[in-house]
Amino acid sequence: MNHRWSHKVVEVPYRMFAGKLTDRIQQEMDKMSTQGWELVSTLFIEHEISVRLFFKKPA
Repeated sequence: MNHRWSHKVVEVPYRMFAGKLTDRIQQEMDKMSTQGWELVSTLFIEHEISVRLFFKKPA
């Protein structure tokens, strides 16, 4: 069985007046899942105060 994947990286930066970071992450995850993307991993970037979300879906 040979699987091919498409990958996508989404960065959700902290913004002072853009609402809670956790709410924005949830919105981004919901949006991506409706497009068929599956969350694979996350990475918190402390010095940038942002979160990177790593997604995949069958190509």
